[in-house]
Amino acid sequence: MTDHTVKKIPESIPHSIWPADELRHAEKEAADSLGVTLYELMQRAGEATFQVARQAYPQASHWLILCGLGNNGGDGYVVARLAVAAGLQVTLLALESDKPLPDEAAEAREAWLNAGGEIHRADTVWPEETDLIVDALLGTGLTQAPRDNVATLINQANAHTAAIVAVDIPSGLLAQTGATPGAVINAQHTVTFIALKPGLLTGKARDVVGTLHHNSLGLDAWLAGQETRIARLDASLLSGWLPPRRPTSHKGDHGKLVIIGGDHGTAGAIRMTGEAALRTGAGLVRVLTRSENVAPLITARPELMVHELTPASLEDSLQWADVVVIGPGLGQQAWGKAALQKVENCTKPMLWDADALNLLAINPDKRHNRILTPHPGEAARLLNCRVTEIESDRLLSAQRLVKRYGGVVVLKGAGTVVASESGALNIVDAGNAGMASGGMGDVLSGIIGALAGQKLTLNDAASAGCVVHGAAADKLAAVYGTRGMLATDLFDTLRRVVNPDVIDVEND
Repeated sequence: MTDHTVKKIPESIPHSIWPADELRHAEKEAADSLGVTLYELMQRAGEATFQVARQAYPQASHWLILCGLGNNGGDGYVVARLAVAAGLQVTLLALESDKPLPDEAAEAREAWLNAGGEIHRADTVWPEETDLIVDALLGTGLTQAPRDNVATLINQANAHTAAIVAVDIPSGLLAQTGATPGAVINAQHTVTFIALKPGLLTGKARDVVGTLHHNSLGLDAWLAGQETRIARLDASLLSGWLPPRRPTSHKGDHGKLVIIGGDHGTAGAIRMTGEAALRTGAGLVRVLTRSENVAPLITARPELMVHELTPASLEDSLQWADVVVIGPGLGQQAWGKAALQKVENCTKPMLWDADALNLLAINPDKRHNRILTPHPGEAARLLNCRVTEIESDRLLSAQRLVKRYGGVVVLKGAGTVVASESGALNIVDAGNAGMASGGMGDVLSGIIGALAGQKLTLNDAASAGCVVHGAAADKLAAVYGTRGMLATDLFDTLRRVVNPDVIDVEND
């Protein structure tokens, strides 16, 4: 079996993301503005892919290159020519069609043939000695499942022992949405060009993209003058949201947070939300819950101020608090409904999660001072649609939720999307599979609520909170792996992540 162990390649991935269709249309404008031909860009793309593949798999000596019928296939022809020039053995398989190739791809194909290269039919038997596969079948223009002949090649590549390097995007992954309506290449590395596309960071992307590399193809000057409304958020941005505290600050400066929930049997949810808020730096955290939860919660975390939820305590707490969080363990019975009915008219910054979202789906309203944090199932209930519809276009789903409910929406999942009424759209590039466990959403609610209390705007609190949450989990995964990660494991790591100005001695 081929060894997929790779040499680490330093990467610089931009924080801006372009809608896939806009980028396709802008490519020629960018090239023209800098006096570069589209064929020159294709040669640069091929060179970038070749360099990544060569560095990642220096021992691979026989490359199999799969070329499609568009410019993605043209990039593949360039890779093949460069590989042969470097002394590697190359087998190139290409799809066939009655339609001519695009001009640039045709030119790249001709250059490959002129260099002595051969083109084999797509159904050719693959050489046994193949130790690296380059996927140049389908590019960013795909909007539906690959056709059967392409799907056959995709499945054959995935079943092979050789590693796969994808050109621009794994074939079968939709560049705008990250959906995979049919067969899709499972790449170990993906080399994308000019700008990031949303589908490389959300939806099914993490299953198939592997290590993501970016090359601007020399268009940095043009890109710098363009505005994009989608941002990639990662831990490198935390210092901008979380500056060091003033030495003279006091607890009242860092937000008074009230958290409402914890019906019968769900004290754990409200406890995790409360402790996460404390670990994220909230000045004071009050919990309103069932009477039987008061003593256990104070015993477990004495820094929490825990009270029975009554009409009087709720009224007092809504007056006292700077930020309101409701939903973790709230339930959907009369007790929870009564609390939500009182909270819904609050004009202070709010976060609604869990059963607050399920109750909102039954009685929808629009608020501008609220953050909603649904997972795909809750989002489907809020939009009265299927989960598959939510996941087929996560960016659009988040925007639909904002349009219907107002405020800021955090659509949780791999590649969490944060959308706001201002039009800002963010994809969170942090977190891992270890977070697929109970209680993680409760912790996120506490984190975001605490940041809102520390004077961040709703959009920044939601965005920074998701990055903090994911970065804390990533620190744990780097040490212990992802399997068996608990929501409460994040508490100690949270404290490190929300102090980005402090050197992490253990990992320095």
